[in-house]
Amino acid sequence: MTISKVELKPCFLTPKRLQPEFPLFVYLPGMDGTGQLLRSQTAGLEVGFDVRCLAIPREDLTSWDDLANNVLDLIHAELEKNSQRPVYLCGESFGGCLAQKVAILAPQLFKRIILINSASAFNLRPLLTWASQLSYLVPSNLYNIGALGLLPFLASLPRISRSDRQELLKTMRSVPPETVLWRISLLRDFCVEEKQLRRLTQPVLVIAGGSDRLLPSLAEAKRLVSILPNSKMVVLPQCGHACLLETDTNLYEIMKANDFLDSSAEAVQVLG
Repeated sequence: MTISKVELKPCFLTPKRLQPEFPLFVYLPGMDGTGQLLRSQTAGLEVGFDVRCLAIPREDLTSWDDLANNVLDLIHAELEKNSQRPVYLCGESFGGCLAQKVAILAPQLFKRIILINSASAFNLRPLLTWASQLSYLVPSNLYNIGALGLLPFLASLPRISRSDRQELLKTMRSVPPETVLWRISLLRDFCVEEKQLRRLTQPVLVIAGGSDRLLPSLAEAKRLVSILPNSKMVVLPQCGHACLLETDTNLYEIMKANDFLDSSAEAVQVLG
């Protein structure tokens, strides 16, 4: 996928190994919006899935509804190649909010949903909400410094490889300050009604980093599980907010251990 395409509109990054006969696994990224930070999980997921990562343009200032509809358009385009295959929707942090918006627009489309440290927890921390309203006062030239200071809150750094720490910092710094402020405003205004979530009757796996220092992900996971009718919570006790970057985290194995692979994904694994 060329950079120019990403700059124009949201798109799916595709791995080198395309597997249209496998279930489709759609990953919606965190605040960076690049989709690049799933790289440590891609090889494991490709055992049973055809993986796509959403990439949101760095200058994108569209609403939740526009983003959600863009994601649905991309998924439907993928399903034109094989309309019968199941779709797994996975959202992490900011992407966890977007996944909720996408799922309530098309609840019948998804076989399984995974929410990881969903940033719908944002409004559970009043101080963070208050501080976000003042963030426009921060000069743009201080954002690079701020990104470095935020790292320990984003991740449990000793549990992440040096190269992934560098990639995390690089992706954080790649997002313009105006876009950061816009996405923070989206989080501040995020709202999905409980009655809408209750219509999601497919299995939902809610994953929370027990050592998340950025957001109260454990409290949010408990709240979501109390609402979603067919959900299960998995707590990763040592993990921080960016838990998929941590070397001991294997998303495919977590799904497998929690009986979250449907028969088509299991069959694929046997054939593979």
